[in-house]
Amino acid sequence: MRLVRNIIIGLVALVAAFLIVGLFLPRHVIVEREVVIDAPPEAVFPHVSSLQAFTGWSPWNDLDPDMQVEYSGPDTGVGNVMVWTSDHPNVGNGRQEIVELVENESVRTEIDFGDMGLADAWWRLVPEGEGTRVVWGLDADMGAGPIGRWVGLMMDGIVGADYENGLARLRETVEG
Repeated sequence: MRLVRNIIIGLVALVAAFLIVGLFLPRHVIVEREVVIDAPPEAVFPHVSSLQAFTGWSPWNDLDPDMQVEYSGPDTGVGNVMVWTSDHPNVGNGRQEIVELVENESVRTEIDFGDMGLADAWWRLVPEGEGTRVVWGLDADMGAGPIGRWVGLMMDGIVGADYENGLARLRETVEG
């Protein structure tokens, strides 16, 4: 009987430690990837300032070719909105809107992943020699709960590979 009691106490202590440590993990997680594209910012900008153009090189298109996408607002720039639905667990459902841009320099979007939370994303275009360094980033709010914050520790591994794939596709699109 004493063994069972000790096991239960140990499990409760382990769960309590997991939850308490989770409360001290960062609420916001930033993921960034970059690539140098052999083209000036003016050639890259149209591919990041329109969510319709983004769909052409998005890394998530291959994951779910049956993903449903609807657009609203202008075709490019601030107010351009994309809403997607997918049964694929790595794509999910959401809404993305361009909220700020600086011509040939940067684009910022807000993303609503529904129950999975909110995030800000951006593309920065920095001239580099004859080319452009493109930085694609994400700032995700992992929420106030400890479980979401533990998931935040894995965000770089979860999203980073997709960003690398997308940037490779963007480079192929622009240079191709």
